[in-house]
Amino acid sequence: MKMNQPYFILNLSPWPILMALNIFNLMISNIMIMNFKLNLMSMINFLMVMLISMLWWRDVIRESTFQGNHNFFIMNLIKLSMILFIISEMFLFISFFWNFLHNSLAPSIELGLNWPPKNIMFFNPLLIPLLNTIILLTSSFTITLTHFYLLNNSKKKTITFMNLTIILSIYFLMLQMLEYNQATFTFSDSIFGSSFYMATGFHGLHVIIGTIFLLINLFRMYKLHFSFIHHISFELSAWYWHFIDIIWLFLYMTFYWWNN
Repeated sequence: MKMNQPYFILNLSPWPILMALNIFNLMISNIMIMNFKLNLMSMINFLMVMLISMLWWRDVIRESTFQGNHNFFIMNLIKLSMILFIISEMFLFISFFWNFLHNSLAPSIELGLNWPPKNIMFFNPLLIPLLNTIILLTSSFTITLTHFYLLNNSKKKTITFMNLTIILSIYFLMLQMLEYNQATFTFSDSIFGSSFYMATGFHGLHVIIGTIFLLINLFRMYKLHFSFIHHISFELSAWYWHFIDIIWLFLYMTFYWWNN
């Protein structure tokens, strides 16, 4: 007997347990790489994680778009889950800011009571860091326009601004790689180097994840999966991208401008 309730009962899926096992193996493999024990297992686990992600995402798209199992009640629950996820990521970056400000405001004797420590030539915040800030702020504007034209059923302009957002995100990553290559200090240069590379590196990882998120939604736009009332996947990717932009503004003001 069918029950009259708004919930969608998921079918049995192998992806959660397989994803958990492969992420665990990937973590162990990466620890071995850090200890200069290169092996093939890390690459295999990474490819498995990507493959499982694709298959899991395929099932979610099928449930929502083709089977119609995601009603407005389910979509509200998904939005709540995304909000909680973003809050958890926010606290991750708060720990980075806390660590940085604690050491910069009261540098220890091991650092020579100086911040940045002596013999560290830091970046000019008015060069690549400022350009990256402008790029991310522009991408935040373009993804907002993407949402606006999606709500107004303008497919051509929606896809145009979505492509522009992805191009800007890739450009940001290329500039960050150039910045890392030009750096005169490394991860092992005191707590200054480890704090900087941990914070900016994790932000770069989030940009990569956000770009993949946008690429998948761009593909779905070409396939006409979205309408002006049903586009939760794109909406969540836009939330995530705005979160990335806001975090970068705080990173620029603390890790770049503060050190100048």
